[in-house]
Amino acid sequence: MKTIKLPAHRFFSHRHEVWWWLLIGYFFSLVSGCASLQTQTGAEAINTLYLPPATATAVDSAADFNILGRISIKDRNQSSSGSFRWQHLVGNDEILLFTPLGQTIAEITSGPEGVRLITSKLEAFHAKDVESLTEEILGWRLPLSGLQYWIQGVHSPLTGAEKDVNAAGQVVAVRQDGWQILYTHYTPAQSNQPPRPRVLELVYADLKIRLAIDNWNVE
Repeated sequence: MKTIKLPAHRFFSHRHEVWWWLLIGYFFSLVSGCASLQTQTGAEAINTLYLPPATATAVDSAADFNILGRISIKDRNQSSSGSFRWQHLVGNDEILLFTPLGQTIAEITSGPEGVRLITSKLEAFHAKDVESLTEEILGWRLPLSGLQYWIQGVHSPLTGAEKDVNAAGQVVAVRQDGWQILYTHYTPAQSNQPPRPRVLELVYADLKIRLAIDNWNVE
């Protein structure tokens, strides 16, 4: 808060000056008290849930979706940003990563046959999982097996997780498989669709991935 020094008026008597400054002090004490009250009452109650992994017969696949958004990656070695398109179907994923100017950085496809990554130079790389492949080729890991759930505001049923939920029942954080997922914004609720994550941040050690979804299309 910026402090403004008010000069005493030369026509004020000493008694008037005293009462004036007392009035000012009382005013600022009220403002300070109101600010403290707003901070305390505005604190959001969070409930933490501890969720064990589901049994093999109770594992649900992540719902199908097709989304467009923006991505930024930051760790001790790099800081970059761009956009992405991700189409997820049961058992199959296709992710396109673009520069801020729209040039393709990589195309990632995942399915029963494995994972393939094609670079902008049309070099193709194969692996068993997306996380190890992206870390080797792009320099940062993309946790696709968990992210297909996290991006929809739910935890993966494959492993144990901790989930923070606010008083409205909305997920604000998930901690799973060494990752922390923070949900900072949701889309407004619509008549036929619930709120969906709009902005989320993924943290793993010194790696931070921020995703902002511009368009949700849920199958």
